[in-house]
Amino acid sequence: MIWLDTLVQGVMLGGLYALFAAGLSLVFGIMRLVNLAHGDLIVLGAYLILGIGTATGLNPFLAAALALPVMFAFGWLLQTALLNRVLGDDILPPLLVTFGLSVVIQNVLLQSMTADSRKLPVGPVESASLPLGPVTVGVMPLLTFGSAIVVILALNWLFYHTALGRAFRATSDDPVTAQLMGIRPRRIFAIATGIALVVATIAALYLGARANFDPSIGPARLLYAFEAVIIGGLGSLWGTLAGGMVIGVAQAFGAALNPEWQILAGHIAFVAVLLVRPRGLFPRAND
Repeated sequence: MIWLDTLVQGVMLGGLYALFAAGLSLVFGIMRLVNLAHGDLIVLGAYLILGIGTATGLNPFLAAALALPVMFAFGWLLQTALLNRVLGDDILPPLLVTFGLSVVIQNVLLQSMTADSRKLPVGPVESASLPLGPVTVGVMPLLTFGSAIVVILALNWLFYHTALGRAFRATSDDPVTAQLMGIRPRRIFAIATGIALVVATIAALYLGARANFDPSIGPARLLYAFEAVIIGGLGSLWGTLAGGMVIGVAQAFGAALNPEWQILAGHIAFVAVLLVRPRGLFPRAND
C-alpha cells in the first residue's frame, strides 16, 4: 500500500513537471528554439500572480486568470522585439540571448522582490485531500495533474484542429513554403511564444501554490522541463506528459527510499530512458 501511494504521488508530481515542460515543447516543436530562460519566465509568472493577488486581494486562481493575458502579451513582445532577430540556421545566437534573458530576469526579480522566498496563499485547498480507493490524494496535486491533462488536450486540439495549428505545423515543417502561402512565420512565432507563456503562467500558479519560490529557482525548473521534453520525445506534447510522470515517479520512489535521493533519482531515470530510447519515448515521426 505504501508503494502504491508513492506511485500515485509521483504521477501527481509528474503533472507539475509536464506543465513546466509543455510551453518549452511547444516552442521547440514550432521554431526549434531552445529557450534557456523558460524556467525564469515561470518564476516571473509566479511573482506576477503574487503581485496581482496582493494588489487586488484576489485568490491566486483569480489572480492567475488576470496574469494570463499579461504574460501572453509579454511573450508576443519578447518574440517580436528580441527572439525573432536572432532566429536562424545557427542555434547559438538564440541560446546566448535566452541565457542572457535568464540572467536579466533573475537579477531584476532579485532587486525588486529580494531573495526572500514567497508562496501563493491558496487557502484550505492546500491541505485538503480526497480518498481515491486505497490511497488518499491531495486536492492540490490532483488539480495540478488535471490541469496538465487539460493543457495538453487544449494544445493538441489547437495544433491539429484549428487554422492556427495548421499554420504552426506548416511553419515548423517549411517556413519558406509557408511564407509563399501567405503565412508570416515571425507572427506565428510570436503567437507560439505568447501561448507558451500562458502555459508557463499556469505552471507558475501550481509552483507557487505547492512550494516556496524565489528568484534563483528558475534554472532548476528549466532542468526538469528539459528532462521531461527529452524523455517524452522532442516536440511530442503527450510525450512531455509521459516524461514528466517518469521524472515524478522516479523522484517519489527515490524520496521513499532516502529523502536525499529524490532529485538524484529523477536524473538517473532521465539517463536510463535515454540509454534505452535515445530519441525519447514518443519521438515525432519527422525528427
